[in-house]
Amino acid sequence: MLKKLNQKKNQRYSCRTCSANATREKGLIKPGGVRKKLLKKSEEIILTLYYLHHVPTFQMLGINFGVSESTANNIFHYWIDILQELLPASLLEEFCGKKDEYLWIQEIFRQQELIVDSTEQSIYRPYDDDKQKKYYSGKKKNHTLKNQIITTEKGTEIVDVIIGERGPESDVNLLIKQLSKFDKKQKFQGDKGYQGAQRTTTPKKKPRKQELPLEIKEDNKKKSQKRIFVEMVLVDKNIWSSLR
Repeated sequence: MLKKLNQKKNQRYSCRTCSANATREKGLIKPGGVRKKLLKKSEEIILTLYYLHHVPTFQMLGINFGVSESTANNIFHYWIDILQELLPASLLEEFCGKKDEYLWIQEIFRQQELIVDSTEQSIYRPYDDDKQKKYYSGKKKNHTLKNQIITTEKGTEIVDVIIGERGPESDVNLLIKQLSKFDKKQKFQGDKGYQGAQRTTTPKKKPRKQELPLEIKEDNKKKSQKRIFVEMVLVDKNIWSSLR
């Protein structure tokens, strides 16, 4: 009798041990099952800047900083909102919410022809098949995001920035989305991709199988010389993959 009781006791102990081990193993592989590493505030800010510079997946971002994918995601979205508030990316963002100052800055912009340009940045191929089709750019032969920047005539001030749009999105549509931020009489200047946009001057295209008159060529050259300032700003931003 005692021998049978001891056998049952050992069986129960063995089952409990197996169950505990199985629970631990599940905890190791279950997303979020392991104890999350705590980062210092300075490390969290560096994590955010690292993402903006390299645009890795959040899984890789978490591995690089020793945290889970979800933790890396949460840290980034927490700090990006704070950084955007403290360090506005453009003049329009800086004066947003200040009605009088906003109207004043709009009036200043109206006195000049703002320069607009866009650029595409490569991204990882989205896992979802439908999503990857939406982000595939035939122009770049890759999956991309498109960013647009508007500057003053000499490129000394960034007036407006829009980032993270789909790569195949046309330049004209990007500008149309932003027109409500400006005075109704505001004029712009862009490259040929902006042909058809309201109040926007662009170079004239060469007719098919024909040559442009010399005066039009000279006019196109002058316009391109003005656009060089916004292109230089885009070159400066290319060190950040999030604005490449």
